[in-house]
Amino acid sequence: MSAYDVIVIGAGSVGTPTAYFLAKAGIRPLVIDSAASVGQGASKAAIGGVRATHSDVAKIRTCLASLDVFSQWEEEHGDNIEWMQGGYSFVAYRDREEKILKDLLVVQKAHGLGIDWIERDELLGMVPDLEPNGLIGGTFSPGDGSASPLLATHGFFKKAVELGADFAFRETVTAIRTEGGRVVGVTTDKGRFDAPVVINATGGAARAVSQLAGLDVPVQPDSHEAGVTEPVARFLSPMIVDIRPDVGSKNYYFYQHRTGQVIFCITPDPPIVGEDRRETSEFLPMIARRMVRLMPRLRELKVRRTWRGLYPMTPDGSPIVGWAPELKGYVHAVGMCGQGFMLGPGLGQLITRLVREETTEEDRDVLAGFAPEREFAAMEALK
Repeated sequence: MSAYDVIVIGAGSVGTPTAYFLAKAGIRPLVIDSAASVGQGASKAAIGGVRATHSDVAKIRTCLASLDVFSQWEEEHGDNIEWMQGGYSFVAYRDREEKILKDLLVVQKAHGLGIDWIERDELLGMVPDLEPNGLIGGTFSPGDGSASPLLATHGFFKKAVELGADFAFRETVTAIRTEGGRVVGVTTDKGRFDAPVVINATGGAARAVSQLAGLDVPVQPDSHEAGVTEPVARFLSPMIVDIRPDVGSKNYYFYQHRTGQVIFCITPDPPIVGEDRRETSEFLPMIARRMVRLMPRLRELKVRRTWRGLYPMTPDGSPIVGWAPELKGYVHAVGMCGQGFMLGPGLGQLITRLVREETTEEDRDVLAGFAPEREFAAMEALK
């Protein structure tokens, strides 16, 4: 039996940076994951977009912190995480989308986002391959970008280990032990570990892991598909997001990776609830039609592969983060709704301050937005 300050369940896009920031603060964590290495769950299927361009204030603040970490990582640590600050552009071809995007600018600007509305001609100057017919304009946030989920998560892992964090791979948590209404440790299929704090940072398994502690969280995974093309000469800088609904889908988004490949994903409608990660025959024709209609130049690109990953969804599209009201020492860090990679570093910093009892007033505002006991009444507009 070994004792730690904190046990983190899940070595993904939230658990691994959390371990890094905990270790950096002098807290000794153990991270447990059933996979063979870090980032082998939802992180492995992520396309790497990182944006603070949200409608939810808690997400805006958390992702602004993440952007600071990603943008400075290579300079500070020497790791190439394929960071590229190309920005995000949400395009509008109808009055409905124009109104949504312009209304959100009030909230986004009020909370520190460097984002603006770009009129049609200026937007075409930035992204000349957009279909010009019907284009009204769009928003552009130059501070957003992309990075490699696997390289970034591995970078957090290496630094966490250097700072004293332990990782146990190919190990499954079978019990969360409690005494007198508080956490005392976990049992796995290979051993037993003591700690006064346990953090659930799992993805699609969030509900099952919480149930080991006698708790429940409203997290239900659904499937999203993505794909990547062959590499071509650079022609596109920002991530392009089209929020117009269409048959079988809500929105879709794509960007050109620094290697020249175009990476793309779509939000299915209705959601494909469950843990089925098999690719479908419907995905590529659906998204190809939409992407080519928006950017005709993409017509000749060859798709190299497609894949499917899980979005651990909550009823309102925002994460569940914070102390469990029913069990002392247990921290929820779940329900990332497909945005765990972009939220991860900011959440790692926030959770570290939470564990150290050093939260700021702004932290407490963010935690109120992510609170496990909230009513889950509203849905984020830019989910």
